[in-house]
Amino acid sequence: MPATTCTRLSVLPALLMGLLLLQPAARAEEPNPQVRVTTNMGEFVVELRPDRAPITVQNFLRYLKEGYYSNTLFHRVIANFVIQGGGHDATTLKLKATHENVFNESGNGLQNKRGAVGLARSDTPHSGNSQFFVDLVDNPDLDPVPTRWGYTVFGRVVQGMDVIDRIGSTATGASGPFKSDAPLKPVIIEKVELVGAASAVSAPVTPVVSPPSQDTILSPK
Repeated sequence: MPATTCTRLSVLPALLMGLLLLQPAARAEEPNPQVRVTTNMGEFVVELRPDRAPITVQNFLRYLKEGYYSNTLFHRVIANFVIQGGGHDATTLKLKATHENVFNESGNGLQNKRGAVGLARSDTPHSGNSQFFVDLVDNPDLDPVPTRWGYTVFGRVVQGMDVIDRIGSTATGASGPFKSDAPLKPVIIEKVELVGAASAVSAPVTPVVSPPSQDTILSPK
């Protein structure tokens, strides 16, 4: 076999190995997807963390791609705690049908600090689906400890925290089916959309399941 051919063949494995080593680095440098949440009180941008909460982010993007969040409410606002929404129809005030619940990823190292975005749930650890919340302050009690599950953080607000604070200071009380903590003037999520290059990302569509009881409030305590 000619010497030049041998040289080329000996170099090929090294080149392939180099390409393989470069691929993970390239993926690691890809920016996290961002979404813009437009409300009747302004808009804010959330950076998602699929590297830390892949199941929860995929779940959130599925609802986003389906237009699920359009015309839903921030139905629960507690000053110096959280604002919560993404489950109740703004017109009927009823809970919308959801997909299956998702696995709790609260042990991912992300903390419930001011501006963090988390998945709301009931007392059952793996009961989160469409509803999400934004921490108005640091809420370490929502983080996991060895004896209990926490609330999964899957993103953080990177623009528009002033809008979050404005929603968080709105007057609240009993309204419709909500016994307390509901904005007296509805805070409506008009749309949630991917921004930048991430807008080309597609999400799988799966069958919806029946919504929980109207009396069930999926929320951090």
